[in-house]
Amino acid sequence: MTSTIRTLTDDDAAGLEQAGRVSAGRGEDPGEPTREGAAARLSRELLSDEALDELIARAGEGQVRLTGPGGFLPELVARVLERGMGAELSDHLGYERGDRAGRGSPNSRNGSTPKTLRTEVGEVPIETPRDRAGTFEPRLVPKGTRRLDGLDAMIISLYSGGMTVRDIQAHLARTLGTELSHETIANVTDAVAEEVKAWQSRPLDPVWPVVFLDALVVKVRDGAHVVNRSAHIAVGVDTDGLKHVLGIWVQQTEGAKFWAAVCAQLANRGVRDVLIACCDGLPGLPEAIEATWPHSVVQTCVVHLIRAANRYVSYEDRKALSAALRRVYTAADADAAETALLELADSPLGRKYPAAVAVWQRAWERFIPFLAFPPAVRRVIYTTNSIESLNYQLRKIIKNRGHFPNEDAVIKLLWLAIRDIEDKRARAREKDRGKPANQRTAPGRLVEGAVVQGWRAALNQLELLYPDRLAGQIN
Repeated sequence: MTSTIRTLTDDDAAGLEQAGRVSAGRGEDPGEPTREGAAARLSRELLSDEALDELIARAGEGQVRLTGPGGFLPELVARVLERGMGAELSDHLGYERGDRAGRGSPNSRNGSTPKTLRTEVGEVPIETPRDRAGTFEPRLVPKGTRRLDGLDAMIISLYSGGMTVRDIQAHLARTLGTELSHETIANVTDAVAEEVKAWQSRPLDPVWPVVFLDALVVKVRDGAHVVNRSAHIAVGVDTDGLKHVLGIWVQQTEGAKFWAAVCAQLANRGVRDVLIACCDGLPGLPEAIEATWPHSVVQTCVVHLIRAANRYVSYEDRKALSAALRRVYTAADADAAETALLELADSPLGRKYPAAVAVWQRAWERFIPFLAFPPAVRRVIYTTNSIESLNYQLRKIIKNRGHFPNEDAVIKLLWLAIRDIEDKRARAREKDRGKPANQRTAPGRLVEGAVVQGWRAALNQLELLYPDRLAGQIN
């Protein structure tokens, strides 16, 4: 085995850690180092504790490194692949190497061809066996393959975490000693474009009790300039109280035309009714929703109104203003709420901050539908926090990217990031499985498939309000 005189470094550890994450993503148990996975069981059978102790000792003494050029893992991968392809060739020829049955055969072994595979443990040089007739097609490492699937999965994982193509290129070279071109990495990330399109056009349920809409500001290159664009994310609550990301759209045109196209796309995907649409004063959206689903209620997010009002208020007065506004949005009906808002406007606090009161006055017609709903429904539509918590996670990823080359790149990254966040949380929950409830630390689902708290009570009240529209939709 080739070895390199080098100690086990942080880069080696980072490479192994990343490789472990990729393995978990390919179906192995994501708990403690894939303890229950088939691969882990096989490794325990093949590698004794004594052999592992010797490997650790040699790595600690600098006699061998684990990943990268000349490392133990690349060499192990190479031997497994070469032996596997040798077995495939024997099966193809119909006889083993050195077997007398092969004498006089019309086809035989014809040496090998060197090839370097790029993998999640570094570059792996292998010898691909050949046959004289040129009919052998290895399945383990097909012809033309230069990367194993694990490396592609690693690239996608790094990209979904917010790293740019150049960042990924540098990271792989530093941690694994694998040199990939900018175009190769870009092609790997572009390969998910078809998945994104399929997800963005998938059929949807016909009736959605609640749909939340919110926006992220992203920087996109437009010719020679970088401009701000709004990436809108829609999260729907189905009749079972489960949240789903319905789609992602990057706004390129003025409000009314853009939102008309978004609503038309949702309708074409099967959405024939939305009971309540909760958003934050997006221009043109209410009109587009009402034109597409005439009986929908468009509701301004109450928490957004509170925050918008507090922008005009000094820090020491915000608690008092929030308490005064609470009397408005917890009022029994629109008349009581209007009275509470007028009292706030006439109070010393209201006269001190008239702009804060004006925020509510301007949004009044889109706020008061909230007051017509019973308490259980109010608690569901009170805020778009379910989508804001998602956006908070996405903003951290977007921040690393600077700007995007186009709108499709924005949608691709956001979709990958959502999938990556949910996958990480799922692996953490799997690790906590079997532990007592007070020892579980894994977070729940962020959005996709998360359950709305208090949904059964809200659904009962919605069914009383909209018996015809929900008929036949509740499981």
